[in-house]
Amino acid sequence: MDKKVVTNGKKGSRPSKTRKGSEVLARIRQKPETKRVEKSSAVSSEGLSKVQKVSITDKNDGQRLDNFLISFLKGVPKSHIYRIVRAGEVRINKGRAKVDTKLSLGDEVRIPPIRLGEEPKHYVPPITPSAMPNILYEDDHLLIVDKPAGMACHGGSGISYGLIERMRISLGEDKFLELAHRLDRDTSGAIILAKTRKALVRLHEMMREGEVKKFYLTLVKGDWVNDRQHVKLPLHKFLTSSGERRVRVDEEEGLPSHSIFTLIERFGLVSFLEVELKTGRTHQIRVHAQANGFPLVGDDKYGDFDFNEQVEKGLLGIPFKRMFLHSHKIEFNHPVNGNKMIIECPLPKECSQLIQTLRKNENR
Repeated sequence: MDKKVVTNGKKGSRPSKTRKGSEVLARIRQKPETKRVEKSSAVSSEGLSKVQKVSITDKNDGQRLDNFLISFLKGVPKSHIYRIVRAGEVRINKGRAKVDTKLSLGDEVRIPPIRLGEEPKHYVPPITPSAMPNILYEDDHLLIVDKPAGMACHGGSGISYGLIERMRISLGEDKFLELAHRLDRDTSGAIILAKTRKALVRLHEMMREGEVKKFYLTLVKGDWVNDRQHVKLPLHKFLTSSGERRVRVDEEEGLPSHSIFTLIERFGLVSFLEVELKTGRTHQIRVHAQANGFPLVGDDKYGDFDFNEQVEKGLLGIPFKRMFLHSHKIEFNHPVNGNKMIIECPLPKECSQLIQTLRKNENR
């Protein structure tokens, strides 16, 4: 019978294996908090002046050759990487290779001399122990944390760094650490990081097959009608004229998307819901709710902006100044040992205080 692992998101509730002290926190404490750490690159701005031979370790076992080279040769255009592979200048164990060749532990990769342009370096601050997101679960393959609202998962689109970059700096960039999935910047809650490539690849397979169940808590504007409602509206990503990423319901170009909304409580002006994602499209909950006439409280992309402004000033009993969307539970079988995992992440303080205030006012 498979072992079942359940956490409730409270500090100290992790399995006994990590109860004596988190590997993450231990490593962070070893680093001086004031030390500036520059973004590392495997290649200097001058490039590689001679042939390099790199032995493949656990970190890159099973990785495609092109993805390995893109990561190792930071700053080199992808077109150049593909060109040197096709030309036979990159060798694996002295033999020619293709860009989609899978690397194995112990393989020797020959990388030819390469000239690089100057790559700007960006300071990525490590996460101090006091600012470390609450660790919901940790073992040799997984690290599941409670991402705070306002922190991006990764850098990009004008953001220099996010959770994953800061975690890598804090743990040491020689360690494997990748996002298994993503949360919007303004969404809080449970997010899975993979500490081994084996776990990452299997998790991605499980997510494609719908074997990872994700549940969210949200507060929407309006009096939600049905106790349980399936929303199946195809979603299409597009860019606005200013270059901002958005999503809309589009019957012709949209991808199949499925959310299940379950009513928890009604408060007149707003309704408290749990949402299960059956697919994982960008902004899925936000757009599905808005398309049904119930925009998320605090949503600055798809919400009711006038209503949100009033909520910020205390319309619902106390001032509330964020989007109310929280990843509160993830259920899946462990990608390596198969144990049943139920990871729960309680509402952050500002969200729970708002719900308590709404309940109190409702009972008056």
